Amino acid sequence: MNSTNKIQIVVATRVTEAEFFKNTATGRSLSKNRPPNVSLRIFVENTHGLAGLYNQAIQESSERSVTLVFAHDDLHLLDYHWCDRIHEGLTHFDILGLAGNIRRIPKQPSWMHLDTKWTKDKSHNLSGLVAHGTDFPPEHMSRYGPSRQQVKLLDGLLLAVKNTTCLVNQLMFDERFLFHFYDLDFCRQAEIKNLSCGTWDIAVAHASSGHFGSDAWKIAYQSYLDKWVD
Repeated sequence: MNSTNKIQIVVATRVTEAEFFKNTATGRSLSKNRPPNVSLRIFVENTHGLAGLYNQAIQESSERSVTLVFAHDDLHLLDYHWCDRIHEGLTHFDILGLAGNIRRIPKQPSWMHLDTKWTKDKSHNLSGLVAHGTDFPPEHMSRYGPSRQQVKLLDGLLLAVKNTTCLVNQLMFDERFLFHFYDLDFCRQAEIKNLSCGTWDIAVAHASSGHFGSDAWKIAYQSYLDKWVD
């Protein structure tokens, strides 16, 4: 098998491996739709920050060529051809996601919000589509804007990148960001290194919501502002 077609799913979960495949959306999806070219790097019973785990997976892959897909454990993979979609998208962009924003403004608290009052950006600045819910059909669809667009910021729900892109460009996740802002920071690092970020049309359903405004989120937001200022 051509090594350039290999994919490794990198996912952290708070449950055991058996519970991951039985109870989580991502685990259940992969138990039903995992092509032979897909390997898994699962961090089970996890209490550590995502950035450090993602960096570990990048470093572990240094002896081979593989596409890394950093995914949350609450994703229903509804697209039967999700592997092909990822390979296709990475012929257009260096880093791939499901949703994002084509612009970036000072002190932006998330990829789709303009301020901490949670004012959503105009639809012509947004890109991608993500369904939400625990059943099928999904409870509702968030249609942000057309997919297959180059963006400045991506949602970290799912991020795909070739490991060689990270290794050659010394692009790593900033480990000060445990569960929030690691995705925005990663995109900004990529921008500095002249790497492109883009959205792609891959059908998924997100089984849970984010934690905007929590105490942990506020701490991470301040760290993000301290690092980037704008």
